[in-house]
Amino acid sequence: MTHLGRLGTIGALVLACLVAAGAATARVQTERSGAASVATVASGCHLSSARGDIKHVIYIQFDNTHFLRDNPNVPSDLEQMPHLLNFIRGNGTLMTNDHTALISHTATGILTSLTGVYPDRMGQPVSNSFRYFRPDGSTRTGVSFAYWTAPLFDPAGPNGAVGTANTVLENTAIDIPTVFGANSPEAAEVTANPGQAFADFVGLGVHCAQGSSLCSPGNNAKPDLLPDEPGGYAGYNGLFGAKYVDPAIGFSTPTDLNGNPIQDATGHVGFPGFDGLEAKVTLSWVAQMQEHGVPVTYAYVSDAHDGHGTSGNIHFAYGPGEAGYVQQLKDYDNAFGKFFDRLAADGINKSNTLFVFTVDEGDHFVGDNPTPDGCDGVTTPCNYNRVGEINGNLSAMIRTQYSDNTPFTVHSDDAPTVYMTGNPSQTAASTRQLEREMAQLNWLNPYTGTVENNIMVAQADRTEMKTLHMVTTDPARTPTFTPFADPNWFFFASGSPATCATPPACAFIPARTSQSFAWNHGDIQDEIASTWVGYVGPGVKNEGDYAGWTDHTDVRPTMLTMLGLKDDYQTDGRAVVQPLFDWAVPQTLRAHRETLLRLGDVYKQLTAPFGTFGMRTLAASTRALASGSSTDDSTYTSIEGQISDLTSQRDALAAEIRTALNNAQFGNRPLDEQQAKSWINQAQGLIDQAAALGGS
Repeated sequence: MTHLGRLGTIGALVLACLVAAGAATARVQTERSGAASVATVASGCHLSSARGDIKHVIYIQFDNTHFLRDNPNVPSDLEQMPHLLNFIRGNGTLMTNDHTALISHTATGILTSLTGVYPDRMGQPVSNSFRYFRPDGSTRTGVSFAYWTAPLFDPAGPNGAVGTANTVLENTAIDIPTVFGANSPEAAEVTANPGQAFADFVGLGVHCAQGSSLCSPGNNAKPDLLPDEPGGYAGYNGLFGAKYVDPAIGFSTPTDLNGNPIQDATGHVGFPGFDGLEAKVTLSWVAQMQEHGVPVTYAYVSDAHDGHGTSGNIHFAYGPGEAGYVQQLKDYDNAFGKFFDRLAADGINKSNTLFVFTVDEGDHFVGDNPTPDGCDGVTTPCNYNRVGEINGNLSAMIRTQYSDNTPFTVHSDDAPTVYMTGNPSQTAASTRQLEREMAQLNWLNPYTGTVENNIMVAQADRTEMKTLHMVTTDPARTPTFTPFADPNWFFFASGSPATCATPPACAFIPARTSQSFAWNHGDIQDEIASTWVGYVGPGVKNEGDYAGWTDHTDVRPTMLTMLGLKDDYQTDGRAVVQPLFDWAVPQTLRAHRETLLRLGDVYKQLTAPFGTFGMRTLAASTRALASGSSTDDSTYTSIEGQISDLTSQRDALAAEIRTALNNAQFGNRPLDEQQAKSWINQAQGLIDQAAALGGS
């Protein structure tokens, strides 16, 4: 089973410096938020933290790295990286109750954290890849990973009309001509030597402000264009790719923290591919950049639960406590130890640097129980027989079980967004019938050997997807509906076979090979939705663990509040001030503190996809989509109307609260105490109504 686009993500994004005024934004259709703007390296970094002591920002974005244990006997990923975990807990605060957006995937999670807005505003609500409707009602695949000004990257054919949001070049097919030009030497290299071109131009970038000596023409800088930026973004340059970044930071022969050359699986020196961004590789680049005049760095670290071979040439899924998994985490831990020691020797430490560590989403492991019983992986390695997701051919299963030949495609996933051919309305008879069938789908589970009923544990149509911030301003990207499955399953849709001669013909566990997958995400279960964020630096209390409820949209406003910066758009998150010293945040976030905290908490439960409002309306949606018949759909109509009405009220109230929170965080305007208390009561009332509608 091909997992299109599941492996790529943002590489080592580097911002020369963040400034207080004028944040750069990119847009999907009418609204998609981007990264903060950058200042000149030559003139120093003009961060505006409360006491002026933050001189560096180091943001580390993990892929699928867990604080929660996947097996109660096996220490979690973070527990097996004590250099990192102790650095956070011993010097700052680890937020242990963070949450993703929906759908819980790498692109969606990273972009939500980077922008501070939900997917309906930043434009990527599905996954690393997605489908979109064409005018004739058929669908094509788009890829979420492309440079933020690139046209839609469709690996199968022509470019579309909408852009995607990423901060480094992610591919050679569309990003190279977008940034360098179709007739450029770089584009010619793609044709002549595609492997070296990928290593030369993909994955690394430095974005500079006007006049930066680092991004001079002599360093092969190119215009850093953001054509949709309000007020324009002329005169800014950037460096793109290892070929141009490395010489500018004194790294002409890049080496990892162990002194080994950084190269891909076939020996191309430079960017090793996104799976090749192991901790020893990424952290070496970050340290080199910080040491050579790039004081704000964003970087990606690939997951540790898969064996990636030589620079990502394989993808072998480990089970918790398996020897290769434990060794890889030990290697990651050693890399963080070397990284922190190297930075300390450079004078880059908690006294002058804001460190932020976070992860895109959690995972659900799919495999047999380990042997021997009670293995912990550290002293007793765990072994597994079968490892891997249950691959289900959803369209063939529907044809077999219900004799329903309605054509549809999916984005392959354990939450397989469904795109019905012809793009019928959500109330069309064919749509409603397919939703009812999905709700009742049952099949032989190859792990248990018994028939599993109600494989789809929840469903959202376009009404509920809007509630969950999954509907963008581009209607072509909106699926017909989204089922959320038991996370042991991974669904695709194929016309072959037409029907399933036996249950295993359409639902099976793939053989364990060098290209295997066993860590499911995208779904709604707690182990997938729950994540973590670590903060260390001036203004951050040494709280150890903080269990308050947060989600990915809160990372950006929390950072910008500490840095004294602001965006030119409203974030959907709120600054989490509980683990921050009072002196580190504006006076307007200290005034009416208890009311502000209560307002922030109820706001998250009202508007976050995994908040109470979202999860209870999803429960109601699930019941609605399963209900009715071709002759009586009154239950569906009633529930959908109530969800729509509650969502409209929610959106209006959330907009008022969002404006007030953004004004307090970035506009020097304190809360109106009485108004805030009224909003708290209104929000709780809507949450209570959603809970009642959802059945609890």
